[in-house]
Amino acid sequence: MIELWHLPLLFATAFAAGFVDSIAGGGGLITLPVLMSFGLPPQEALGTNKLQATFGSGSAAWHYAAAGTVDWRDCARGFLLSLAGAAAGALAVQQMDPAFLRRVIPLLLIGVAVYFLVRPQLGETDRHSRMPRGLFDWLFGLGIGFYDGFFGPGTGTFWTMAFVLGLGFNLTRATGYTKFMNFASNLSSLALFLAGGKVLFVAGLTMGVGQLLGARAGARMVIRKGTRFIRPIFVSVVLLLTLKLLYDGFRAPAP
Repeated sequence: MIELWHLPLLFATAFAAGFVDSIAGGGGLITLPVLMSFGLPPQEALGTNKLQATFGSGSAAWHYAAAGTVDWRDCARGFLLSLAGAAAGALAVQQMDPAFLRRVIPLLLIGVAVYFLVRPQLGETDRHSRMPRGLFDWLFGLGIGFYDGFFGPGTGTFWTMAFVLGLGFNLTRATGYTKFMNFASNLSSLALFLAGGKVLFVAGLTMGVGQLLGARAGARMVIRKGTRFIRPIFVSVVLLLTLKLLYDGFRAPAP
């Protein structure tokens, strides 16, 4: 379980995760294994991770909005639908086996990385929307929100791709909007973990402060440097996430 000397390590881990996550997603790849390595049961590790992630996504969303990258009023419908989708996913995962997703999602992420590599101009500028905004919010708000509550890894990546391909956003704008949607699904999932008593508050709040500061630094970097800074980090995170999920999904079970 968490001891006093673990807290500085958790703070530093969360700062790094918040920085990366605010730029390209994938912060859970950093924080969740660290929490598990300290001997937390999976449910408490997931619940504590959702607490600290809520700080990070909320902080990043606020900074993107303050910089004018995101109009929070434009996110309202998608936010509420993501909230509902994540709640449904968190309830469904208690009844279903997510093993299928563990094997399918890495293949989808490989497709994301390849698409970005072969389309080097993708996300540099705003383009025409390919679908009505209402349909986009319902489809992806419920769909990706459900996925985040049900399984989770790669949620930020899928949101960013959805905004770029579906609504024609540039990468900077898509990253900002992604943080609002992540914040919604994190809040929803966190509420269910709190109801089940699966959150360690001292560890989660310590990491939450680290996440908040890291997300703030990452969001400022994105706003200052733009899409050319995001692209290599985004593709790198996608590839690392894919490798991690492939390993988890296809490794032989312990005897």
